[in-house]
Amino acid sequence: MEKVQLIVLGLSASPASNNAYALILKELDGNRRLPIIIGAFEAQAIALEIEEVMPPRPMTHDLIRVMMESLGATLVEVYINELREGTFYAKLIFDSLSTEIDARPSDAIAIALRCNAPIFINSDILDETGLIPQEDDTWVDENLNRGKKGKATAQPNMQTVPKSRIEHLQTQLDKAINDEDYERAANLRDEIRKMSES
Repeated sequence: MEKVQLIVLGLSASPASNNAYALILKELDGNRRLPIIIGAFEAQAIALEIEEVMPPRPMTHDLIRVMMESLGATLVEVYINELREGTFYAKLIFDSLSTEIDARPSDAIAIALRCNAPIFINSDILDETGLIPQEDDTWVDENLNRGKKGKATAQPNMQTVPKSRIEHLQTQLDKAINDEDYERAANLRDEIRKMSES
């Protein structure tokens, strides 16, 4: 079972819900991105740590870090080890305790950031759910208008008509990735996977 190291790329607010955010992870030695939908509290905890903002009172994840340090436990890594029915599962892996503790990926990552611990994912899960940002020729004009790099084509405004529902969804997925709408991209990815399995 091969592991791939991830880094936190950032957070994206969900246009569909006030209480959901997309946590964007990126593989360290590659281009694939992994959006994970998380709650507002976890998003705030991750954002504060990324921006190095010290809250006036310790947050829950800060308390967990202090408790671990007091007990002499060192977090070696966070490992996103499973995907079941569209839900990611993670483990906190410690050195001296020779134990693994199940955790939600959002909580595990918030703790990992505070402990400077690396984040890993099972390579099979990343192969299945990772998104590759593409500079899609279909969206050249839109990308150029927003200042993004795009590849020039002979006829950039011509769009190919999708041959199937899955191809149509794939086109929407590519556009969502280009638009950095990672929550929509994650939903489209899951819908494509369900259709492919049936």
